[in-house]
Amino acid sequence: MLLVVVMSTRADEGPLDLVETVDLERYQGLWHEIARLPNRFQDQCAGEVTARYTLLEDGRIQVVNRCRRSDGEFDEAQGQARVPDPEDPARLQVRFAPRWLSWLPWVWGDYQIMALDDEYRWVMVGEPSREFLWILARERELPRARLDALLTEAQRQGFDTAEVQLTRQEWE
Repeated sequence: MLLVVVMSTRADEGPLDLVETVDLERYQGLWHEIARLPNRFQDQCAGEVTARYTLLEDGRIQVVNRCRRSDGEFDEAQGQARVPDPEDPARLQVRFAPRWLSWLPWVWGDYQIMALDDEYRWVMVGEPSREFLWILARERELPRARLDALLTEAQRQGFDTAEVQLTRQEWE
């Protein structure tokens, strides 16, 4: 589901341009997925994709991703995020594997914050291989001009934005 990534970097791509600062207190809470690059972790998701981040006392972040499947039922995945370098809070690592596997480096996926609204109303997250990209917002919709600007920035950073899918938010 959302945020589960496999770490692989294309040799021809450099690092992502990230935001300089992230206030994790403000970042926590519920986010609605607005758009994403298709990925196998979300194949079951037909719509209403959300991510809830909760800052824990030890500095880690609980991650609960949820989406509605095509049968109308919800699917949920629980994981954890960490900030490996407190001097670089826009670079997080996320895992959805069981805790006892957390010592393995490949269970942690890159989650890098490329754009973030000053008021924490929207965010764009990617990872260095450019295979994974998400645009999230506090509301179920994002103004088209803002979405287009974020997609332009993603394209500038080497993402194939022609493949980006908009997330269905309303369910009949």
